[in-house]
Amino acid sequence: MNKKDFIDFGIDVSSTNGDQVYTLCPECSASRRKKKVKCLSVNMTEGIWNCHHCGWTGSLLSGNDWKDKIPHWNKPKLVVRPKDFQVSLEPSVVEWFKARGISRQTLEDNKVSYRSVYMPQVEDFVTSIGFPYYRDDELINVKYRDKDKNFRLEAGAERIFYGLDHIDNDQVIIVEGEVDKLSMYETGLKSCISVPDGAPSHNSTDYSSKFDFLKEERLSDVKKFVLCVDSDPAGLRLEEELSRRLGRDRCNKATLPEDCKDANDVLRKYGMVPLAECIAEAKPYPIEGTYNSNDLSESIDRLYDTGVDKGVSTGWMGLDKLYMIRPGILSVVTGIPSSGKSNWIDAMMVNIADEHGWNFAIFSPENQPLEDHMARVLEKYVGSPFMDGPNMRMSREELADGKSWLANHFTWILPNDDKQWTLDIILDAAKRLILTKGIRGLVIDPWNEIEHDRDDRQTETEYISMSLKRIRQFARRYGIHIWVVAHPAKMYRDKQGKIPVPTPYDISGSARWRDKSDNCVTIWRDLSDNDNIIVQIHVQKVRFRQDGRIGVGELSYNWLVGTYHEPMEAAREIPSVVAY
Repeated sequence: MNKKDFIDFGIDVSSTNGDQVYTLCPECSASRRKKKVKCLSVNMTEGIWNCHHCGWTGSLLSGNDWKDKIPHWNKPKLVVRPKDFQVSLEPSVVEWFKARGISRQTLEDNKVSYRSVYMPQVEDFVTSIGFPYYRDDELINVKYRDKDKNFRLEAGAERIFYGLDHIDNDQVIIVEGEVDKLSMYETGLKSCISVPDGAPSHNSTDYSSKFDFLKEERLSDVKKFVLCVDSDPAGLRLEEELSRRLGRDRCNKATLPEDCKDANDVLRKYGMVPLAECIAEAKPYPIEGTYNSNDLSESIDRLYDTGVDKGVSTGWMGLDKLYMIRPGILSVVTGIPSSGKSNWIDAMMVNIADEHGWNFAIFSPENQPLEDHMARVLEKYVGSPFMDGPNMRMSREELADGKSWLANHFTWILPNDDKQWTLDIILDAAKRLILTKGIRGLVIDPWNEIEHDRDDRQTETEYISMSLKRIRQFARRYGIHIWVVAHPAKMYRDKQGKIPVPTPYDISGSARWRDKSDNCVTIWRDLSDNDNIIVQIHVQKVRFRQDGRIGVGELSYNWLVGTYHEPMEAAREIPSVVAY
């Protein structure tokens, strides 16, 4: 088999020299307004290329069928390391920063540069300021900014914090932009880092990969973070997500003057001392203890402006009247065996992940091997059976797409066999996933699979009360919704031969299941009728009125792929006949 060359892919590098060259892109240049702009970056040594305009990426080393056989959503990501970055400062750049209160020495210390780069927004090469990103003195990425405030990072390079090598474990300041980081450095506050992409849109729902830079291991050793981001809606959303993932107990909030949007504004208008004072006077987020309205002033204003957070939809409109999913809430789910408790939660998570971009963690040791459980979740997402049978199974392409989606939104927690499955281990794993994946939901299914280390002096009721309180506090602190699946004690058939609907008081162990939970939900179906596809969702407790109300909803069950749908009678809601 002959090794292919660039020309076999339509890439003409015949008139170029050097290790890193630019040429026309055979995928998009001919159809663009600026047809002659050389937007394809080619690394001649490694044999890889990337188009800064259309994103086409490939490699001579990946095999002859690399482009045709691998689905577009599953192409391997080629991690790029910038190699030709050279520090060069023009007088105009030094003057531009000087007007913003930042000296040449700060620029040189942080290796800020000036060069011509391709900017996708204008489809051309423009002179831009370059901000290099380092980890352990290795160049990882470069962000470029032109005079019109267009930005771009190196395509295919890892996104990390800007200023990572400057952090001090005692305290780290987090800002929203490179200029703000340089402003802190100018002030003498060198332990400061900036997020790589600014703040996501304030109404964004899918944060599955927006915060990958938080996976940095060295962050776990930091004692205190000071969040000093922009005061606009996007900045407030960024602050909320950072404090949630890093842990509000480790975060302080810096308050800037009312006429300043960011740290550089403070430096330009008032100087270094007032900016340093903003950081020194940063206040911890209230977590526990006693508070007054000043502690939560911004939260009260946000509540006034935007109203009560009503959470997200379950995916079933009829059920939403009774039960909405809001972060910071503990839901207890019960039901007799074979009623479909776990399957219903899986289907609801798929709905929420697909519609709202939530990420979930699942502790479900009964559902092993894990690949079987993953296959059942894939069926719900794809809408086709996983296994071969009388109905057409999902295609190989659908499987690849589903696996990629599943990896972005679901993580299973299953401690090694030599470790006990304790509540401590589950919550510690969830805490790490909040930081690295930004999970919004956690499922513990079922309660009786946990190894319960109960003190001999504790009654079972006291232990369950303490444990549920701890889980609920965890949900509040980290802004996630937690579902705990708990089996009822043995239920006996009534005179008609039917098993009654369990309530939280029927759950094995304690009446505290109802008292300590925010929401109580029972999944029930008539097991005496094997052909019955109607499942009743009994919402038996709702602590907060914005989350729903007590009542019973009905869904029809699809046996083929384990999904639930609104009944034919337009999402029928039936009166509750059970005293909850």
